[in-house]
Amino acid sequence: MTKKKHSDIPEVDIVLWGAAGFIGRLLAGYLWPKYGASGKIRFALGGLDKSNLEAVHGDLKADDRLPLLVGNAFDEPFINALTKKARLVVSTVGPYAKYGSTLVAACAANGTDYCDLSGETQWMHRMINAHQKAAEASGARIVHSCGFDSIPSDLGVLFLQTLAQERFGHPLTEVKMRVKSLRGKASGGTVASILNVIEEVRNDPQVAKIAKNPYALAPEGMRSGVRQPNVSTFEYDADVESWVAPFVMAAVNTRVVHRSNALMGHAWGKAFTYDEAMMMGRGLTGRVRAAAFAGTLGAFLAGSYFTPTRFLLKKTLLPKPGEGPSLEERESGFYKLYLIGKNSKGNGLRVTVTGDRDPGYGSTCKMLGEAAVCLFSDIGKKELTGGFWTPATAMGQKLIDRLTASAGLTFEEKKE
Repeated sequence: MTKKKHSDIPEVDIVLWGAAGFIGRLLAGYLWPKYGASGKIRFALGGLDKSNLEAVHGDLKADDRLPLLVGNAFDEPFINALTKKARLVVSTVGPYAKYGSTLVAACAANGTDYCDLSGETQWMHRMINAHQKAAEASGARIVHSCGFDSIPSDLGVLFLQTLAQERFGHPLTEVKMRVKSLRGKASGGTVASILNVIEEVRNDPQVAKIAKNPYALAPEGMRSGVRQPNVSTFEYDADVESWVAPFVMAAVNTRVVHRSNALMGHAWGKAFTYDEAMMMGRGLTGRVRAAAFAGTLGAFLAGSYFTPTRFLLKKTLLPKPGEGPSLEERESGFYKLYLIGKNSKGNGLRVTVTGDRDPGYGSTCKMLGEAAVCLFSDIGKKELTGGFWTPATAMGQKLIDRLTASAGLTFEEKKE
């Protein structure tokens, strides 16, 4: 199987960019048997290393209908040619701030739809500022954060607010997400992205300012609002009768949810508040667990801020990009999230979002895969115009339907 030249890149429906990485392999293993082998969707595997892509191709027992597109993420002519021949690119190559900008710029310029797993607020902020107008003009629909961050949060809030609108005739202005239970390991790619964000925050005061702003991902001119709650240490939450501690994904999930609200014309109100935290249990045991978790997370973030300790963490304790859990570990993972909404009128609702695999790998690859197929197959260009969207505003209920039918997620009202 030969490397494709820029001039003979075939026309395909969806390119899996980064298909030889850990998440990329899982994504290819999910999408090809389900949608590609039958010819329903024309896929291609893309990435830097030809031999690794060939190994993925062999594992899939694929034929010549699954071409390999070998190239560098920084090779602008190659990326430009690739995006001109693809209808959608789904990228698993992070940290995106290091490896993703050329691809997003090309998609925005060439009218190519795009999905990724980014949880890097500062980078998404830059991409929106730099390429929103180009995407609007070309018709490219660009959707970041299509994995565990931030589909369960973003679609969970949408599901809750849709129920509230049907039942009460108005949205709920106060919503919180609480992680009831979770089993899974942080991915090496996620850790690398977090470390890259911390490094950028340390080196650039403007990035630090963006990272602190809960409205950082809202459209320009809409990046301020009411003060938002934030669980930064540990506290008791009477709504769930549990001690809670900070949730590391809250830093991106909350920003995505607020972007959704802004893109929908503040459908949930300009005074809408949203925060996330992890439940640690009741009583003294819960309090001790919450304090210990908050302390450990704080120590990790502090250690990651300084070069010597960050280097030591990367060398000794943290998973590396490309590393991941075994099949048994992925399949034994799960998560359960509570979303609680209320307002000053006394109305309230609770919903539960669950996933049947570990969040960082098994569930994430299914969410990303179904998001890409949903955007490609279910969302017409007249239905959704070009620009930077969120999972809720781009695909909404159609993606919820796909995830519940095929990806092991549930969205259900939680009865008292």
